[in-house]
Formats: sequence, C-alpha cells, structure tokens
Amino acid sequence: MDRKTIEEWTMDLAHSVASRGTCDRARVGAVILDTKNRIVATGYNGSAGPGVGHCDDIGHQMRDNHCIATVHAEQNAIADCARTGKAIEGCSIYVTHFPCLNCIKLIIQSGITAVYYDDDYRVDTYGLELLELNQVKITQVRCSK
Repeated sequence: MDRKTIEEWTMDLAHSVASRGTCDRARVGAVILDTKNRIVATGYNGSAGPGVGHCDDIGHQMRDNHCIATVHAEQNAIADCARTGKAIEGCSIYVTHFPCLNCIKLIIQSGITAVYYDDDYRVDTYGLELLELNQVKITQVRCSK
C-alpha cells in the first residue's frame, strides 16, 4: 500500500477545505498543524463576516484586479486560532496557493515556522525574502487534486 506523506495528506485536506471557499476567482484552503502534526485550525477564503454577502452570491468588490471583499484562507485560519485562544507558535501552515504578501506577513507575525503550498500562484519575491529573513521554511507540495 502506498501511504501518503504527512505533507501530501495535509495538502489534500487543504484542497478539501478550499471547496468551501466562496470567492470563485480562486478557491483557497489552509490547514494549520502543530509540531505533532495535529490539526489546529482550517480556513478558506470567504466573506468578511456574517453581515457581508459572499462573492458567489453578490459578486466581487474589485480593486487593482483583486477582490477586496474576500478574507483569505490563511487569515481565516489564523483568526480562528486568535478567537479560540489556540497558540500557533512553531506550527506549520498548508495552503493550496502560494500566500500573498499580506498573508506572508501575518504568518511570520503569528509565529508559524513552515509554509507548504501547492499552486505557485503569484509568487512574490519580496514575500520569499521575508520568509527567508525570518527563517520560515517554504516548501512546494504538489497535490493530486
């Protein structure tokens, strides 16, 4: 039997989480694992709260070719940890797409020490530099979606 690595398995989970995303421009999922490879939180891209409609339902709020109504998957996963009091210092995050610059900064500030991603969507060279300067490991994990 071929057993998936923890990285492959978790990336599969991130893709499953992404299926709940509510912005059809890119359905993105994130999974945060602790140092013992236990799931701490998940997140997908969606609206900015219960009072705001989903892009899939009401359309996009576009600015500079970005939908500004959407909260990113990484932001939702990290916010869930903040809301529920879960420490994520030293954790890893698995994301279906390479994180945007703002998410990279949030990942660094939250204490996450490793980023795994599948799709090299809009890789930001400054983001890569920030991850390296802050000794955050970055690894691409291809997933068989």
